[in-house]
Amino acid sequence: MNLTFPTDYESIRQRIESIDPDQYGRTRNYVDGAVTYLSPYISRGVISTKQVLQSVLAKGYSLRSVEPLVKELCWRDYFQRVAQVKDVSLAIKQEQQPVFNHDLPSSVLTAKTGIVGLDKAIEELYTTGYMHNHCRMYIASVVCNIAKSHWSGPARWMYYHLLDGDWASNACSWQWVAGANSNKKYYANQENINKHTHTHQTNTFLDTTYEALEQMITPPNSLRETAGVAYSTELHSGKLLELQSDLPTFIYNYHNLDPMWHRGEKGNRVLLLEPAFFEAYPVSKKCIEFIFALAKNIPNLQIYVGSFDSLALNAINTYYKEHPLNQGYRGLEEPRDWIVKEVEGYYPSFFVYWKNIQSYLPR
Repeated sequence: MNLTFPTDYESIRQRIESIDPDQYGRTRNYVDGAVTYLSPYISRGVISTKQVLQSVLAKGYSLRSVEPLVKELCWRDYFQRVAQVKDVSLAIKQEQQPVFNHDLPSSVLTAKTGIVGLDKAIEELYTTGYMHNHCRMYIASVVCNIAKSHWSGPARWMYYHLLDGDWASNACSWQWVAGANSNKKYYANQENINKHTHTHQTNTFLDTTYEALEQMITPPNSLRETAGVAYSTELHSGKLLELQSDLPTFIYNYHNLDPMWHRGEKGNRVLLLEPAFFEAYPVSKKCIEFIFALAKNIPNLQIYVGSFDSLALNAINTYYKEHPLNQGYRGLEEPRDWIVKEVEGYYPSFFVYWKNIQSYLPR
């Protein structure tokens, strides 16, 4: 599959318009299913979950008929709500048990697990910056529940490479698989993987029952060797900023590249890339190149590599969008475009969150 992610805003809007909710509902669990491929744009704040939902409903679909798609969009909002309240880098409900190491199995790192569907998905991640959601769950299950690796390090490996890397969604999902954010660990056997990746393998370490997988104490030989990986982000300073002090300053960052935000208003527009943030949450060169390409949709956007404080801005005239990972920002914080803004705070499960937002959803 020749998977690409266009970065001009019109192509992104066309991708929204091309969503087929019926096909999505029927095929989304398959690697070649009719998924939207919109997650990189949502994670980078180019578009919102609400914008996608409104576009689909404007075509006359009822909420019930597109519920699988709506739930997936709401999952993204839910994870962000969790991260507003919890430090998702720590265990949300309970510690993962048992844990044999805090690294990544070398065979996962090199895409040589012997599970063809998973190895292809890892290779695609390295090549395109994307991985199908089910494959993310399969790999997390193998890493955490078969190899008994702690979820945090492997989650950072995946986040590093994903164009749609969203720390809240990524960390919460890995914790859910590993049983740190759920009441039961998630397992996938070879039959499940074969079905959804269109492979036909047998006699692998996953070719057994779910009961046998849950009782597996010792990791198979192919998962025993582990590797610790150090990640870093390449940031290159742009030109010196030219700011007009009599105009407002709009701060964009890794989570907000919305070209429609305050569009048409006069102001200084700055893409802030803080070294401290990328040291804590490093991403690949491919991810940085992606945001630079997306930034071209925002006229007169200047790139600044440094801390928020070093900008020395007047807080009264500085605007930014809320995000859990914004640290030390000062100014006028504006909310993101939530599907349901009225439902805030922490809910212990998506099921509880979904029950609370349903009455607010358009019918």
